Amino acid sequence: MPISPQDFLKKYGFDKEDEERDHSLRHNALEHARRLRRPHAGTPHDWEEWERYKREHPDEVADQDES
Repeated sequence: MPISPQDFLKKYGFDKEDEERDHSLRHNALEHARRLRRPHAGTPHDWEEWERYKREHPDEVADQDES
């Protein structure tokens, strides 16, 4: 009889639920908002707004290379 994936994980000690990462849309949105980065695309107005935000809140913008 085949063993279920959950039973396999329990049997070999890989069923640590406390280490499981939250993958909800809300959690992902909050993580994205906490690490503001330079936009990849957008209108000229989006870029002007980004530059203004970067000047006004330098401690809230994630470091990354300007290429």
